[in-house]
Amino acid sequence: MLYQLYETQRALLEPFADFAQATAKLYTNPLLPLSQSPFSQRISAGFDLFYRLGKGYEKPAFGIASVPVHGVNVTIMERVEMDLPFCELRRFKRFSDDPKTLDTLLTQPPVLVVAPLSGHYATLLRDTVKSLLSDQKVFITDWKNARLVPQEEGEFHLDDYINYVQDFIRYLQKQYGNCHVISVCQPTVPVLAAISLMASRGETTPLSMTMMGGPIDARRSPTSVNNLATQRSFEWFENNVIHRVPNNYPGAGRRVYPGFLQYTGFVAMNPDRHASSHYDYFKDLVKGDDASAEQHRKFYDEYNAVLDMDANYYLETIQTVFQDFSLVNGTWDVRAPDGTLERVRPQDITTTALFTIEGELDDISGSGQTHAAQDLCANIPAHLRLQYDVMGAGHYGIFSGRRWRDMVYPKVRGFIYAHHPAPEADSAPVNDGELVLAEDAAPQIAQHSPPHTPNTARPAPTSSKRRRGGR
Repeated sequence: MLYQLYETQRALLEPFADFAQATAKLYTNPLLPLSQSPFSQRISAGFDLFYRLGKGYEKPAFGIASVPVHGVNVTIMERVEMDLPFCELRRFKRFSDDPKTLDTLLTQPPVLVVAPLSGHYATLLRDTVKSLLSDQKVFITDWKNARLVPQEEGEFHLDDYINYVQDFIRYLQKQYGNCHVISVCQPTVPVLAAISLMASRGETTPLSMTMMGGPIDARRSPTSVNNLATQRSFEWFENNVIHRVPNNYPGAGRRVYPGFLQYTGFVAMNPDRHASSHYDYFKDLVKGDDASAEQHRKFYDEYNAVLDMDANYYLETIQTVFQDFSLVNGTWDVRAPDGTLERVRPQDITTTALFTIEGELDDISGSGQTHAAQDLCANIPAHLRLQYDVMGAGHYGIFSGRRWRDMVYPKVRGFIYAHHPAPEADSAPVNDGELVLAEDAAPQIAQHSPPHTPNTARPAPTSSKRRRGGR
């Protein structure tokens, strides 16, 4: 019923939001007399702010048209490599007509970025992807809005998430021989489970896995997000936040955790900061500071766009990760596609390099939660481990913004290249059916070494006794 009420309220508010947008333009159009009236800027700013607060926000586009590769701009084309019921494996294909650049693109390592399925779309990692594209072939998990998935496609469970990740890894391994995996926030847990299960079966595991700001062990330095999950019962979540999709969507009748409830939770964590941000936006409009106003729009176009999650996946994540701590307790059994149950054993990983990254000021995944993977993966050799604390960075700062670009990404790039085999001069290029201008159809492979990156991150301790909680 709550979902239906929300949709009704949104439908009623939409024409008023459109009216506010039109009125705001009337008061700023220099060709109209209204723009010359007293307080026209303030009136326009007020209507514009009302429009921003009342409008609906759809899934944003990545919008990455080109990136520089060693000083040469290459063109980016998005395409879907795999289309599963609840997720698309999206590739950012790079094109250039410069032969040397093509040779460089060909030798760069493939990277699977596993985006969070925790409310926002994969476009939240736009800055992450854009940086990676200069030095890697990039694929990303683009999770679908559950309200758009018909019920005939079945339910989506945490086990399905893990199986999806394994399918994507195998796809890249088939294309390139192997790959690297980066997981940001929520997916650190299922990604670790996926790679653990592959190792236990004797499958080839990725060359490296980089885990950033995730709740591997949510018992360490618990945040308000962790406390909410432990203070409420599983039944409370099922009875209070799970609703059925209304009839005006393809997924009508599906049980979901609605995006609008997630958004309410996001804002409730820092209401004063959001109120201040909107007031600053109003003042920027009044002053005519278009650059600051546009920056605000871009951020909230992304932040306000949320998706629904299938109820089974959401509830199982709450229970497994935040209530039972099944991964760190060694009690997590995952159901494979054939129906068999397999125990998650991170200690079976021996050949995949591990890099864990935490933000000093992260208020979503607390101190030590991500680095806990170092203790769980006890049989990864010391020379394949690294951990890094990003001073001054909050949760979003470790994968987006200035600190990501200047502090984190150089270390991620260096770690990936340190554990990627050098190309052989006489090996044949991989041709996946693209034109000669595509990155995988260069006429020959050239030797390529990554840009030098000073490695100031410290090696990960091989025992939990060597590090406890501090940064």
